Order: sequence, then C-alpha cells, then structure tokens
Amino acid sequence: MLLELASTEIYSFLLIFVRVGAALLIMPTFSEPFINTRIRLGIALLLTLVVTPVISPGLPPLKDDAISILLLLLGESFIGFFLGTVARIMMSALQTAGMSIAMMIGLANALTQDLTAEQQGSVLSSLLMTIGLLVIFALNLHHLLILAVVNSYQIFIPGEPILVEDFAFTVARVATESFKLGIQLAAPFIGLGLVFYSAMGIINRLMPSMQIFFVAIPLQVGMGLALMALSLPVLYGWFIEAFEAQMMQFLVP
Repeated sequence: MLLELASTEIYSFLLIFVRVGAALLIMPTFSEPFINTRIRLGIALLLTLVVTPVISPGLPPLKDDAISILLLLLGESFIGFFLGTVARIMMSALQTAGMSIAMMIGLANALTQDLTAEQQGSVLSSLLMTIGLLVIFALNLHHLLILAVVNSYQIFIPGEPILVEDFAFTVARVATESFKLGIQLAAPFIGLGLVFYSAMGIINRLMPSMQIFFVAIPLQVGMGLALMALSLPVLYGWFIEAFEAQMMQFLVP
C-alpha cells in the first residue's frame, strides 16, 4: 500500500514537472541564457512541489501501459512548450520595435550580441528587451506567467486529446499581434524618419553642394534618441498592456 502511494505521488510530481518545466524552459524571465541552469531547474522543481497537492487530484490515474504514459508525458510537454512560446512571441515585439527604431534613426548597423535572443541584433533591440525583462519583474508580471501555467490545468486537461489545429491557430494569431505591436511601438520613430528623410531630400535638391550625410546622420541619431527618451514610458505602457492581455486568456475567471 505504501509503495503504491509513493508511486502515485512520484507519478503526479513528474507529470506536473513536465508541463511546468517545459513552459519555464521557453518563457521570458525564467529561460534567459544568463540565468544559471541550476537556478532555472530549481525554480521549476520548487514550483512543481508547491502546486502538486492542488493539481494532483485532477490528474489521470497511473496506467500500467508504458506507451500510454509516454504519450501523456509528450502531451504535457507540448502544452508547456505552447504556453512558453506564446509568452516568448509576445516578448519578441520589443525586438521588432528595436530593429524598426534602429533603422529609422540610423543605428541599424550598430550591432551587438543580444543575450535574450541569443543572436546578433541591434543595440536598441537588446536595450528594449533588457528593459522589458526588468519591467516585467518590477510589475510582478512573472507571477502572471506562473499563474497562467498553473491555471492551464483547468483549460488543457491532462490526458485529453490535444487540439493541435487550435494551438497552431493561436500561435499564428499571437505572432501576428506581436508583429503588429512591434510596428505600433515604433510608429513615432517611423513617422519621424519619413519626415526627416523627406526634409533631407528637399534640402539636398535645393543645396546640391551641401554635405547632406555629414549633417543628417548626427541630427538623425540625436533626434531619435531624444524621441526615445520621451516616448519610452508610453512605449512600455503599451507593451505591458498587450502582454498582460495575451497571458490573461489562459486564466480561468
């Protein structure tokens, strides 16, 4: 009897850990490469330990068939990756905005290694992504990410068939919203760039002897950085509102 009870508890813990661990493996704030792997693993184990007594009564019973257990684990990991991917795609809106802004203010060639995206990107993209992580922690939105994972057990019941088509549609919709949000965040800079380039084109036609690039580039960068300093609070207000709205869809009212 004791051995059977221990097997059931271990089974429940591992089943929950698969979904929680898969979600935290991709989710922003928890999956950043500059966070030690042992710390990330410890957070996933601790969170699983906390929520197991609440979630375990709704889990399917332990089966003797190894294939059924394997399929169940694969389904749980798929759901966890799905939740993490949605949050990560919304976070990439800042990267889109950063690249668009850099192109408009003349900093597109200023590249650096983006630690959050693990690839080379513009300086502004890296800056916006880093500030975005700080804002998420400052506003305790990482609690919302954890709550979304825990509440997902009421939406995606373990053991039930996975609606792959609905998942694909959701990811496509979130990717569209993320790209649209990135362009909206960069809209003031795109407008500034259009007006600035038009003005420089007119000046170049009126004064062909003027060294237009010598004058335009410092002015373009200076105006762009000044506009960023003024619009940064509003920019993150829009981003946080959209990010929170996307994650709230996984919370059961």
